[in-house]
Amino acid sequence: MRQQVLLFFSRVLGQMQHPLLHYLNVHRPVQKLLQLSGDRLGSGTEKEEVQFAAVLCTKIKEDPSLLAYILEGKSILTGRRAQELPASPVEEGAEHPPGTAAAASPPPAEVSPPRRDSNLVTSLVGLCKSQKSRVALKARENLLSLVGLAQEAAAACLVRSSALCQLLTEHLCDLYSAVPPGTDPSDVLALERASWRSQGDAAGDGVFPGKESLAAFFAWLDYLDELVMGAHPVVADAITEAVEEKFFQGILQPQLLEMSELAVLGITAMLTGTVRQLRAPPLLRRLVLFLLGPDQHPETPGDSPHPLRAHLIDRCNHLSDEISLASLRLFEELLRKPHEHVVRNLALRNLETRGYLQRSPPIPDERGPPEPDPDEDGLDLEEDPYFTDGFPDAGFRMTKKRLPGSAPSGKGQVSEVVSSFLCLVPEDAKTSSCMEEGGYDTYVHDALGTVQACRANAAPWGWPLAPRPLDACHPEVTFYEGHFLKVLFDRMSRILDQPYSLNLQVTSVLSRLAAFPHPHLHEYLLDPYLTLAPDCRSLFSVLVRVIGDLVQRLQRVPHFRAKLLLVRRQLMGMVPGEQMDHTMLFKGVVVLEEFCKELAAIALVKGPPEGPP
Repeated sequence: MRQQVLLFFSRVLGQMQHPLLHYLNVHRPVQKLLQLSGDRLGSGTEKEEVQFAAVLCTKIKEDPSLLAYILEGKSILTGRRAQELPASPVEEGAEHPPGTAAAASPPPAEVSPPRRDSNLVTSLVGLCKSQKSRVALKARENLLSLVGLAQEAAAACLVRSSALCQLLTEHLCDLYSAVPPGTDPSDVLALERASWRSQGDAAGDGVFPGKESLAAFFAWLDYLDELVMGAHPVVADAITEAVEEKFFQGILQPQLLEMSELAVLGITAMLTGTVRQLRAPPLLRRLVLFLLGPDQHPETPGDSPHPLRAHLIDRCNHLSDEISLASLRLFEELLRKPHEHVVRNLALRNLETRGYLQRSPPIPDERGPPEPDPDEDGLDLEEDPYFTDGFPDAGFRMTKKRLPGSAPSGKGQVSEVVSSFLCLVPEDAKTSSCMEEGGYDTYVHDALGTVQACRANAAPWGWPLAPRPLDACHPEVTFYEGHFLKVLFDRMSRILDQPYSLNLQVTSVLSRLAAFPHPHLHEYLLDPYLTLAPDCRSLFSVLVRVIGDLVQRLQRVPHFRAKLLLVRRQLMGMVPGEQMDHTMLFKGVVVLEEFCKELAAIALVKGPPEGPP
C-alpha cells in the first residue's frame, strides 16, 4: 500500500504547476510520508522512496523557500516538537506566503539539537546507503542538488533544522571503523582513487581481505568531498567542521599518536589515502591545518607548537624503516595538493630571510663548491661528456629552449648548475653509461611534467619571481632549515646506509620540493654556488659530503666497479639477484647517481630565478 501512496504523491507533486507545498494540509502529509519511509533500508519500496524524494528536491530547487516547510514542525508520528525555523500555522489550511517562511520567524529562545526525526534529509542520507546501486546513486545526486541551493536562508535552514552534517559524518566514521584492523597498508596505498558514482565497482571480486570496506570508505569520502565542493558556503563550512571534529580529531588524532608499529603503519596508510582523495578546498584546508598547524613564522630548534606535526615529521626519521617510508609517502602526498600552506609550513617559512647566505665577505675555507674555472665559462652543455651521455643531440637542443614563464637569461649559469650536479658522482662510481636507458633524456621529460604541475598549483599563490634582496633580509637568529628539511637532509646524508626503497622515497620528496617555483626554494635546493653562512648546509653541500664519504669507502671495497655494475643490473631486472657484501652501499650509489641527474634535469627545466642574487 505504501508503495502505491508514494507513487501517487510523486506523480501528483510532479505534475502540479501551481506551488502547493507551502500549504499546511499539503506539506504535513509529505512530512508524514517521509517519516514513515525513514530507516527502512531494504524494505522493498526504496525505488519509490527515492523517486518521491527526487520530486521534492526538484520542487525545492525551483523554490528554495519550500525547504523550510518540508523540515519544520513536530514529528507527526510521535508528536514531539522539534526545532522550528518558520512559524507553524495554527489553523488547518493556513497558508504561508511563499518565499517568506525561512526569514519570518525570530530565533528560538533556546537552541535545541538538530532534528533526528525522519525527514527529507534523513531519508536521502539513508537511501544513499542502499545496496541497490541505482537507488543510492539517485539519492546522492538529489542530496547534491539540495546542498547546492543558492539561497542563503535555505542553506542556513538545512544546517540548523536537519541533522545533515551529523548523519554524513557519522556514516564516514562508521565506514572507517568497518575497515579491518589487519588490512595490509600496501593494499590501502595500491587501491585506485575511489569514485562515489561507481559504487561497488571498486570492490569487485575482492582481491584482498578488506577491499570492499576500504572501497566503501573512500567512495563515501569522495562523495563528501563532492558535496563540499558543490554546496553553499554555509553548508560546506558546517560539513567540514563536523568532519574535522568527529573524524579528524575524534578518530584520526588518537590513532596517529599510537606507538605500535603495525598500528602506525595502518593509520599512516589510511591518512595518505585520505589526503590523496580530498580535492575540495575547505576540507583540504581543515586537514592541512589539522596535520601541520597554522604556524608560518620561522621555526627554532626544539620548538614544536603543533605536537602532531612534530610527531609526524619525527616518524620520517624513525628507527623503523617501514614507518619512515610510510611517513615520507604521506608528506609527498601532501606536497602534491594545491595548498600553499603545506609548502610554506614545511619549508618556505624558514627561507624567507635567506639566512643561509653568508652576509660578510667569507673567510676562505673548504665550505661550498669551488669557483668555476674561467676557462670553462663558455662551456656549453653539448660539450659536457656527462651531460650528453645517452641523450640524442636533437632531443637535447629541444629541451634547452626556455619554457614559457620560466626565468630568462643565464644559459651559461644553467649549464654550470647542471654540470655541477652531473659531475658530482665520481666517474668510477657511475654505471648508467654502461646500461641501456640510463641517459638523461627521461629525467628531463619527467622534470618537465613535475615542474609544470607545481607551477600550475602555485599560480594563484602570488609567489615572487626573484629572490628577496639581501639588503631587505634581516635574519634575527641563526639560520635553521626547519624540522622537515633537517630530517630530509639527515636522511640524505645516510643514503649509503639505508634501504633502497627508503632512499627512493627521500629523493622523491626532495625532488618535489625542488620543483616548486619559489625563488628561495630554487636557490636553497638547486644552486651549487651559494656562499653558505657558518654552520649552514644546503642540499648540494649535503651531497658533497656524501660523495666525500663514498670516495673513501669505495677505496676499501675490492672489485667495487664490477660489483656496482652487477647491482645495477640486478635493480634493472637484467640478472637475477644474489647476495653479496656491500649491497646496500652499491644500491645507495645507484640512487645517488640517478638523484643527481634528476636534480640537474629540474634545474635545466626551471632555469635560474629572475633578478639579482
